[in-house]
Amino acid sequence: MLKYFKVKERGSNLSTEVLAGVTTFMTMAYILFVNPYYLSMTGMPFSSLVTATALAAALSTIFMGLFTNYPFALASGMGLNAMFAFVIAPKAGWEAALGAVFISGIVFLVLALAGVIEKIDEAVPKSLKAAVSVGIGLFIALIGFKNAGIVVGSEATLVKIGSFDNSHTILATLGLFISAALIALKVKGGLLIGIIITTIIGIPMGVTSLGEISSIKDIFAMPTLEGIALKFDLKAAFGLGFMTIFSLVFIDLFDTMGTLMGTGARAGYLDKDGRLPKIKNAMIVDAAGTMFGAMVGTSTVTTYVESTAGVAQGGRTGLTSLVTGGLFIVALFFAPIIGIVPGAATAPALIIVGVLMMGAIKEIDFEDFTNAFPAFMTIAFMPFTFSIADGISAGFLAYPIVKLAAGKHKEVHPFVYILALISLFHFVGPQVIELFK
Repeated sequence: MLKYFKVKERGSNLSTEVLAGVTTFMTMAYILFVNPYYLSMTGMPFSSLVTATALAAALSTIFMGLFTNYPFALASGMGLNAMFAFVIAPKAGWEAALGAVFISGIVFLVLALAGVIEKIDEAVPKSLKAAVSVGIGLFIALIGFKNAGIVVGSEATLVKIGSFDNSHTILATLGLFISAALIALKVKGGLLIGIIITTIIGIPMGVTSLGEISSIKDIFAMPTLEGIALKFDLKAAFGLGFMTIFSLVFIDLFDTMGTLMGTGARAGYLDKDGRLPKIKNAMIVDAAGTMFGAMVGTSTVTTYVESTAGVAQGGRTGLTSLVTGGLFIVALFFAPIIGIVPGAATAPALIIVGVLMMGAIKEIDFEDFTNAFPAFMTIAFMPFTFSIADGISAGFLAYPIVKLAAGKHKEVHPFVYILALISLFHFVGPQVIELFK
């Protein structure tokens, strides 16, 4: 095994790779609590979602290690799961949302096999890539604040601060500061530990319900995919329109590309031209993971930036991924204990993830209005319209308009004009179609 993964050649050893795999798992295991909780709001069965989330993460991560020999881990992506649960599913149902995820995986796979991925990455301006990350961060933070009860609706001002006279909001606020403190202290797995501590505090507060758990044996259960496996609806998914599928592909593409390049640089994998060898293989695994995830019943699977935690611990080979994937397999049997985690304990995780995603704003040149305006439109539209697709469309529509107005047409890649036309149709297409009926 050590020979297959070239552990010695990469300056590592077995104990280091194992520790790195455990570290990566600890930093991203919060997805086992957060993803099932939010996807279950669509009507999907919680215990099956725990299995789907863990199984998709386990097999995708193990496949990444075997196929690329890189220490990258995958799981259902934050932001992408929010789009699934709060944008697509309410519009057409979770079966259609799974269908959209499956189709986006096929598109991603075709683009990866055809070598188009890198070309698209080169065509899209850096400012818009960063703006998408920031916008998604604000979007999921808003969901976190809403689910915590910290932000509530208001007829007069649209939104306002919530009331702190209930245990749920008080616990969520405590959980937010507990998680923030752990991350500030650079505690590995801070988000996961924060969720666990908040859940425990919620027991005497009456927010955390132990349900049917009365002994150690009650925390285990056989994995199940009942009610969600192979339930994706392709016909309904096609009815969602091009922009929905495109948004899923677009977000996954640049999320994965950024993670692969950033983590690859940290591990010293990039060649003299700043490229990651076998990036095509990694993209293929990501696409296959998304398709498999849709089949078992979860949202888009993507490469996790938390992989850098394992790399920082010394992980340099796919053996790290095998360890991480193996721990996700163990997690398959803990659905009952995961099920007692209240929304007040998972809401802070969304807010914290939103904070971390805001870091990309540094990559936007706000001194250049032709970059700042499209980026702002992307960022603002996502939380204000409660739609990631609307945000992406607003940014791609605004970018060529202001660039052309400023006489900077040379800065606009021809592919961006195509995206602008698609974005325009996203906004006015339904009305135009209605006129011709």
